Amino acid sequence: MRVLVTGGAGYIGSHTAKALAKAGHEPLVLDNLSAGHRWAVKWGRLLEWDLADTEMLPQFLEKERVEAVLHFAASLLVGESVQEPRKYFWNNVVNTLRLLDAMLEAGVKRIVFSSSAAVYGNPQKVPIPEDHPKEPVNPYGETKLAMERALQWYGNAYGLKWVALRYFNAAGADAEGELGESHDPEAHLIPLAILAALGRRSHVEIYGTDYPTPDGTALRDYIHVTDLGDAHVRALEYLAGGGQSRALNLGTGRGYSVREVINAVGKISPHPVPFREGPRRAGDPPVLVADASHAGKVLGWKPQHSELVTIIQNAWTWHSKGDP
Repeated sequence: MRVLVTGGAGYIGSHTAKALAKAGHEPLVLDNLSAGHRWAVKWGRLLEWDLADTEMLPQFLEKERVEAVLHFAASLLVGESVQEPRKYFWNNVVNTLRLLDAMLEAGVKRIVFSSSAAVYGNPQKVPIPEDHPKEPVNPYGETKLAMERALQWYGNAYGLKWVALRYFNAAGADAEGELGESHDPEAHLIPLAILAALGRRSHVEIYGTDYPTPDGTALRDYIHVTDLGDAHVRALEYLAGGGQSRALNLGTGRGYSVREVINAVGKISPHPVPFREGPRRAGDPPVLVADASHAGKVLGWKPQHSELVTIIQNAWTWHSKGDP
């Protein structure tokens, strides 16, 4: 299939473009490069374009014979979303609706949507199943939930077929060293801890030490970015094979605390990880761990690279090389 990958110059999008190409599909990468990187587009042609400018998008989709869309383009910092909700609703909701309308106009009826565990808010039970109540505690999660609901209504009315993949914590880097994580600013724990250990940051901040968890720090379910890429390819092929629209969790079912992650990085690093304890961050639930059993049943997907030590080793190799 020829597949449009929005946000395909970003972290998860670029790894998924590689997975698409390895599976025999043809990715076309659409990215405005505001957060993505030109160097990350190694599989498929780069179309430097902003989804806010969709006037010509339907014609482009028709001309390029696009058969499906993988939609990653979004703003994704929880803390920033609390401070700047307008940015998140415009980028994650309004621009995504523009994309859906362009797809319908061009007759493209399949989309895999990058959603998030943030749709659940504070979990009432762990691991979190897909039918858990949806009560986001930050604007980022609200925007992802809003689009999941829009996808359902668009599907009912216009025949759009979709899969929403609710990631837990994407982490790691391509094992072959071709791709990795590079955000500015960086907000993810594992790269922050690695950069601190490498001396490129003064320290890593622990946001909150009084959570109701074994060591007082927040627990998260870390999933290797390569496993995420594989799940997107499987979701795409599931829809192409006539699969029904649905939302699926992607995670491992195992949570690690902030302290556990910092300690794990310290075991790989020749230097200790400098850290500083601070107050909780607005919008952060204490525990997010996935029940991803349905992804296994529906997509035949199982994480292959998501042991914490593998995630950290791959990320360490990537960051040790320096900027690409």
